[in-house]
Amino acid sequence: MAVSGTLLGSVVTLTFQRLSARRGELFTRSEALRQERIATYSAFAAATEEYRRGQAARWYLRLEDPDGKAFVAARDEAHRLRTAARQALYRVELLTDDRDVVLAAERAYRCTWEVSNAQDSADHDGRDTEAREAIEAFVSRAAPLVR
Repeated sequence: MAVSGTLLGSVVTLTFQRLSARRGELFTRSEALRQERIATYSAFAAATEEYRRGQAARWYLRLEDPDGKAFVAARDEAHRLRTAARQALYRVELLTDDRDVVLAAERAYRCTWEVSNAQDSADHDGRDTEAREAIEAFVSRAAPLVR
């Protein structure tokens, strides 16, 4: 009887150790994913804000002199910033199962892209505001996934 009790105790202990180890692995994986999402969502918001700034500079310089060197440089910089924002968007899409977060990120990117297409100052201000609000909406939508 003593041998059976010892054997049963060993089996129970092993089972609990395995469960505990599994919980630890799941927690570690979950925390790593959370940290990666924080970094990715922050990077996307930052890249999109920089792209928005670049689009505004491009728009203003086009008004001043559409054939000038400053406009060409701003246009090229806006293209570089667009590429960086797009790359950050891809990372968001890879790390996120939540379709609403992906849609919010895509909307922020699209709205920012539209800033340089404004027809006049009022249109520019409206598009810029819409882009800023779309970036903020993305951050608000993504935040619960990292808390």
